[in-house]
Amino acid sequence: MALLLGGYMAAGLIGGAVPANPQWRAPAQGVEIVVESNGIHTGIVMPKVAAGVDWRGVFPAADLAEPRFGGWDHVAVGWGEQGFYLGTPRWRDVRPGVVLLAVIGSDATLLHVEHVPMPRASADERHVILRPEEYRRLAAFIRAAIVPGGRHYPGYAQYDVFYQARGRYTALHTCNAWTGDALRHAGVRVGAWTPFPATVMNWF
Repeated sequence: MALLLGGYMAAGLIGGAVPANPQWRAPAQGVEIVVESNGIHTGIVMPKVAAGVDWRGVFPAADLAEPRFGGWDHVAVGWGEQGFYLGTPRWRDVRPGVVLLAVIGSDATLLHVEHVPMPRASADERHVILRPEEYRRLAAFIRAAIVPGGRHYPGYAQYDVFYQARGRYTALHTCNAWTGDALRHAGVRVGAWTPFPATVMNWF
């Protein structure tokens, strides 16, 4: 088991060090997004309205426990396994069985959407400028992850909500791999495979 885990870690670090879209450089002007991490999960913060993309109808304030938080001008989006998301509102709620089920693989996945102001620059947030066409590709990738007419679930607080999503969660396709997939689809330089937070964040 230790050998298997060590091999997985090594492969993930190697995959995260190999660049996709190696020629990409951030433009001087464009749409500002934020790539964020809480140490376990990564996600992407986007303006609600930019470059012809409007998230207000996709993630309406009415879906929140407290709709007034829909007044914030950004949304933070991450993807993950349903059982882990809904079963671990706090880190102390993490149980080995929940983690094991996620690693084995699950077709039950969710988008976690928070209505937020633009985050300040910090060690956990990387501010990145995208060209309008890159931002639209990013938005198209995220939209494609949503199950049309799917269920939504209460979030952890009054300003967030979960939406039924497409995709299978496995040890190879983690929440962080999904973030990397989204950025690669947009055309951004990022690791070829990004299963860990560092394999995403270290590119920015």
